[in-house]
Amino acid sequence: MTKSETSKNNSYINREISWLQFNARVLQEAQDESVPLIERLRFLGIFSNNLDEFFKVRYATVKRIVEAGKGGKNQLGGIRAKELLEIITQIVINQQTESVGILKAIDEKLKEENIYIIDETQIDKNQHDFIKQYFLKEVSPALVTIILNDSVVLPNLKDSAAYLAVRMLMAGDKKQFALIEIPKSVNRFVELPKQGDKSFIIMVDDLLRHCLSDIFSIFEYKSISAHMIKITRDGELDFESDLSKSFIEKISDSVKHRQIGEPVRFVYDKTIHKETLRYLMSKMGIDDTDSIIPGGRYHNRRDYMGFPSLGRNDLMYDKIEALPIKGLSLQESIFKAIKRKDYLLYAPYQTFSYVVKFLREAALDPSVRTIKITIYRLAEISHVASSLINAAINGKSVTVSIELRARFDEQANIDYAQQMKDEGVNLIFGVAGLKVHSKMCVVEREEGKKIRRYGFISTGNFNESTAKIYTDYTLFTANQKILKDVNKIFGFFETNYKINTYKHLIVSPHYTEKAIFKLIDNEIESVKNGKEGLIRLKMNSISSYPMIDKLYEASRAGVKIQMIVRGICCLIPGVEGMSENIEVISVVDKFLEHSRIYIFGNNGDTKLYISSADWMTRNIENRVEVSCPIYDEEIKKEIIETFNISWRDNVKARVLSDSQENEYRTDEEEKVRSQFAVYDYYLKKLKN
Repeated sequence: MTKSETSKNNSYINREISWLQFNARVLQEAQDESVPLIERLRFLGIFSNNLDEFFKVRYATVKRIVEAGKGGKNQLGGIRAKELLEIITQIVINQQTESVGILKAIDEKLKEENIYIIDETQIDKNQHDFIKQYFLKEVSPALVTIILNDSVVLPNLKDSAAYLAVRMLMAGDKKQFALIEIPKSVNRFVELPKQGDKSFIIMVDDLLRHCLSDIFSIFEYKSISAHMIKITRDGELDFESDLSKSFIEKISDSVKHRQIGEPVRFVYDKTIHKETLRYLMSKMGIDDTDSIIPGGRYHNRRDYMGFPSLGRNDLMYDKIEALPIKGLSLQESIFKAIKRKDYLLYAPYQTFSYVVKFLREAALDPSVRTIKITIYRLAEISHVASSLINAAINGKSVTVSIELRARFDEQANIDYAQQMKDEGVNLIFGVAGLKVHSKMCVVEREEGKKIRRYGFISTGNFNESTAKIYTDYTLFTANQKILKDVNKIFGFFETNYKINTYKHLIVSPHYTEKAIFKLIDNEIESVKNGKEGLIRLKMNSISSYPMIDKLYEASRAGVKIQMIVRGICCLIPGVEGMSENIEVISVVDKFLEHSRIYIFGNNGDTKLYISSADWMTRNIENRVEVSCPIYDEEIKKEIIETFNISWRDNVKARVLSDSQENEYRTDEEEKVRSQFAVYDYYLKKLKN
């Protein structure tokens, strides 16, 4: 990819291309030989899963612009939409080719560890008997097999499901085509009986190839072959205008409709017979605005995220034990502790159990009157949800603002919403035109004749599963001024026409841009007065052009800016006369960096915020987001010290630049792998 392809505008990198370069960093983890072998396979799965979501959402959005007859240059960083689709397809083809090579290299390494992934041509007699029995008992009952012919309309193939395209050569050279849907209810990786110290795995795709004669036993064919295909559909939700339907019904119907959305990507085994490919593309109505990508033998490589451990702990990352927070006990009242001082939780280094403990205590405490919380993504089995239901059963007034439009988690949220509604929880389904992405909770407790508030504000979702792999800060506080602002936001949920003012929190969509600009202007003013200007930011993504332009302005004024951006970065650092004072790194490692931190030097009196908001247009203009100031000096110091550790990373940090080469940062300093170093930091903190 040439520099001219990355952007047609010298000020910004195209958002879609920047995202693909982030996914290239994930692919680097799969390639990195210092990463444990099974973890490398799992990173390959993450890469593939990310790509699926990219096509469902971002590629689909650009395709819609093309189909609407628009150029889209203003929305797409100066690149015409049709041209961008072509660039994306080429980048993805290159990345897919690279990923196939990485998979082959990992496969060879697995053999060195006596782990063999075999196909249907390598099955011995004992394995054949096991496979036949496994097929009859586990696979065959779950199979959906579609026989194709010219008179039958092809049913809509499911989004992101994998299919085997079957071609049978019959008598008289007549062809019969069929599709076998790879069943999701069956594990993709079938563990075969061990032979001595050797482990064997066959993918269910190859197991099906081995059993084609059983599946098509009623057909008299001369030869048969099966090649994998996969279709990705537009993942945007389209809402009905039917006024008789509830919001839950509309979301639920839209989620179902997603399965038959317009196709945006078609991936196929490049060894497939050309006649089969032409037939299928004709049947599916695949056209030239879809991304048509030749691939390897296997698709849906996202399944590698669940590659079995095989008891080989030596080929996986060591599991860390989430640490306690010094001064905060899971056996004693969390409210009493928070009343004395603020506490900070940094997951996954410290245990998420404190969040559940807070809610369980609120559910049982006779003095608690109300609980209000925002929910964006819940765990499949959520102790957070069960605690809230428990509180409602105990007579508390429980209000939950649940975002039913949390992309690809809509159905899970609908299911939990229904459970909570049935138990008397007061549900708020966001705000018209806005997603509620803020992460906050406030509890009102009767103490004497007064009501006192307790709560927490976080950078991440209240989700026990992701808390084990996402890095996020949660502030527990009884600061009445901050919690008064939190309570006002819940008031806004119920009376949207009333726009509140906030004395402490920075709240989107009404105040974030203005408040951040003021903080940046303060740093610019410091430099003008001969003092130091310093801005340090950590976030998932930055794509808002006004925010980027403001940082460019600060850079030109001489403000030093350090940024840690995991994903999309449309800002171009290090350009003389525009951004020479801006440095950007991206850390991709064992955990997913998810926390958002804004640090402003403020002439020595540091201002620091944790936030739910990235600097993207959607977070600033189209969502309810909260940035919370940190007033406790000890916690402020802790966050700055962990930021410093991340900033010094010279093992897993990549330097972001206009070249987009994802070069690892290397220097002569002592090696710092920040995620491991942060865990050691908290271990040491416990001992002091």
